[in-house]
Amino acid sequence: MLIAVVQIPRSSPKPAKDAAVARGLDSAPIYRDVKGLIRKDYLNGEDCGGGVYTFESREAAEAWFNDDWWGWIEERFGARPTLTFYDHYVTVDNAAGEVRVDGAAVDLPKGSEAAE
Repeated sequence: MLIAVVQIPRSSPKPAKDAAVARGLDSAPIYRDVKGLIRKDYLNGEDCGGGVYTFESREAAEAWFNDDWWGWIEERFGARPTLTFYDHYVTVDNAAGEVRVDGAAVDLPKGSEAAE
């Protein structure tokens, strides 16, 4: 799997939670059918907004973040984003009570660290 982090600098103050949620809900349908996209989380920081995207593969991420995407984002937000790719193997999901490797739940090895 692959995680992509998009950061879009802003020149205006950080939007309030209600405004950020409304904007996310407005754009969420765009991402429902993106091939290979497992999840998108919206970010609302002091100096930038953006998203964290989890894709099935680098190929799926590169297909989404193509040349047209850069122009689309710059047009929507008036700024050029940064995009960073990370290989993603292990997830600790406390809400689900499991640890996953490549999306599949695993048992932790005996003697593994209690916290890291």
